[in-house]
Amino acid sequence: VLIGTLDGANVEIREEVGEENFFLFGAKADQIVNLRKERAEGKFVPDPTFEEVKKFVGSGVFGSNSYDELIGSLEGNEGFGRADYFLVGKDFPSYIECQEKVDEAYRDQKRWTRMSIMNTAGSFKFSSDRTIHEYAKDIWNIKQVELP
Repeated sequence: VLIGTLDGANVEIREEVGEENFFLFGAKADQIVNLRKERAEGKFVPDPTFEEVKKFVGSGVFGSNSYDELIGSLEGNEGFGRADYFLVGKDFPSYIECQEKVDEAYRDQKRWTRMSIMNTAGSFKFSSDRTIHEYAKDIWNIKQVELP
């Protein structure tokens, strides 16, 4: 069962599996430009819980790896790959709220099983076999080789 924002392949996946079988969170596509502008102007105020999570991740609790680059990508006000270009901080409260709905659905095993089946059945269109076949035909202009 997917939880995601309404962008990229998620738009198509949600159409295939049904809105009732997809957990949606985050900003809508038509809000993105204004949210990035707000960020660039320094007007975005992150949720305090998001700030706590960044601090926790940066504390080294997950091991000795440096998370400076990750944390840096979520801070600042401008620049691709920085300044939270993908609006993780903006979407964070919505994600937490949505995750509570996921937890609730999981507790209802009949509902969860149905959602899982619908997601599996509706995801056939997104298989790597189909994607590779389409790339071979439409982009690479190569024909399938028949094996004896």
